[in-house]
Amino acid sequence: MRQELQTMSTPDMPIFGVTLRLMKFWSYLFVHNWRRYLALTPFALINVTQYVDIYLSSERLDFIIRNVYLTVLFTNTIVRGVLLCVQRGRYERFLELLKVYYLQLLNSSDAHISELIAKTTQLSNLIGRINLLMGICTCIGFVTYPIFGSERVLPYGMYIPGIDKYTSPAYEVFFVVQVIMAPMGCCMYIPYTNLIVTFTLFAILMCQVLQHKLRTLRQLPGIRVRDEIIWCIRYQLKLAGLVDAMNALTTHLHLLEFLCFGAMLCVLLFSLIIAPTIAQFIIVIFYMIMIFSNTVVLYYVANELYFQSFYISIAAYEINWMDLDIETQKVVKFLIMRSQKPLAVLVGGVYPMNLKMLQSLLNVIYSFFTLLRRVYG
Repeated sequence: MRQELQTMSTPDMPIFGVTLRLMKFWSYLFVHNWRRYLALTPFALINVTQYVDIYLSSERLDFIIRNVYLTVLFTNTIVRGVLLCVQRGRYERFLELLKVYYLQLLNSSDAHISELIAKTTQLSNLIGRINLLMGICTCIGFVTYPIFGSERVLPYGMYIPGIDKYTSPAYEVFFVVQVIMAPMGCCMYIPYTNLIVTFTLFAILMCQVLQHKLRTLRQLPGIRVRDEIIWCIRYQLKLAGLVDAMNALTTHLHLLEFLCFGAMLCVLLFSLIIAPTIAQFIIVIFYMIMIFSNTVVLYYVANELYFQSFYISIAAYEINWMDLDIETQKVVKFLIMRSQKPLAVLVGGVYPMNLKMLQSLLNVIYSFFTLLRRVYG
């Protein structure tokens, strides 16, 4: 079994589920072929026409609001795909580093560490499947929303110069093309969320392993305690390096998505109160559930990393350091001091991503929503 794990390819790591295999299929990571251009090119072209369509639109307000949401979502999706392609080498090097740490943990003979790995893998795969299910439901909502309208509209707004998109057969052709594009967009947007969640869950796993190692020090003879504490310090440095590398890859995108999430949720809340039919009201709720659940999961695991990294200092303090020799006490003190500055997933390289930040964002979104409702109510 362990020999199979040593020869395991990066996309097949169990902790990632199908996420890396989807990215490899669409050639965002590990390979470079025509599939990435097949996915990105039509989305980029439609996204440009979406902005033009919003500017020139004479449709009802509910359709314009919905098109604004879809335009921002498309922009966010394209940015994710482009960044993966442009920074493919950096992402792959990070994944190789994570794989090394993952295999080291898998090779551990400690039963508790094996249990922690199993729980983290199970949680990562569960979140991945739920996010994919949410993405599929949202794609269905994109396609079915126009069916319940009183006017002929496309799933996504678009502008084609010289062509009336609402006359046959142009309408039917554009509708079919957009239906085909929906799952392709889902394979761009959702796997990236799952990838970042898994990165963060693995960092949490390393924190929990470090806490476990510190709590079991009291079971060791005194002569081995100092060596184990030094090992813990080195492992903490690896953990901090992993989080820093993750932030270098994702921090600026987190800032963009922080702004996009605010805009999209505010627009969806407004769409909810102006939806003309019950069916469209329900579809908008599905939109909101998808975007909100994706964001809450990201902020929740980032918040958990923040606290789990701080708990390392508590675990170090509880090792009966008073019974150790002076030199070992100094080493423990150094470990505690380092651990009292929690690790954080950063937004824009400045703000820690946590539930407090999400709460502040939701307060701002509700304020803007209230303002929109008063202006257009």
